[in-house]
Amino acid sequence: MNKLVVTIMLVVFANGCHTVPFQETTLVPLSSEQPQSIVERFQANMPVRFQLLNTIVFEYNWRKFSGIGYVDINRQDKTFKVVCLNPMGVKLFELEGDRNSIVTHYAIAALTQYGDLPAAVGNDIRRIYFDMVPSAEAHSWKRKYKINFRQFIGPGYIEHVFAGAGGDLIEKNYYEDNRLVWQVSYYEYRERSGKRYPQGIIFSHYQYGYRLTVRQKEFRS
Repeated sequence: MNKLVVTIMLVVFANGCHTVPFQETTLVPLSSEQPQSIVERFQANMPVRFQLLNTIVFEYNWRKFSGIGYVDINRQDKTFKVVCLNPMGVKLFELEGDRNSIVTHYAIAALTQYGDLPAAVGNDIRRIYFDMVPSAEAHSWKRKYKINFRQFIGPGYIEHVFAGAGGDLIEKNYYEDNRLVWQVSYYEYRERSGKRYPQGIIFSHYQYGYRLTVRQKEFRS
């Protein structure tokens, strides 16, 4: 995985882009909110099928690189399509997948020499855009400004954290052996056509030491 990350860093992205700062969600007291009501409202406000044009900043080993991504997400069918370009508009890879499989339609040779790039990209897409609400079996607890849910998945557990006046999902955290493996943070929710979506996303993989910062430039549903 480390060789794959370094290869992506050196080949896919160009130098010199800084991480885009996002506004933190304004916290408000949630003592009167019921956990299940928060989840149901958030799920009802989520777009099911949408397309995004994103700018991406990839950070690894104190270096930053930028790219452009097009993502087509269908949450109902658990399917996605991804196209990644470098800042000059040259296509680097194109793939699609679902919850269980990934098909690579195109990838430049330099990205396929050191590991399974489609699996790495597909797993991160799933973590960011799918399973944004906890299951009915998840354990919940309330704090003054946040409502948390925890459920066990495979060898670890995942936490969903909701906060803000809109009761939006602000974090997904995955732990193994009580250590944080990866985290998705969502920022700057906006409403469009009756649906809410985050304009900023930061995905941090602590086990492999890299971070993706995603700024949504265009949204279509």
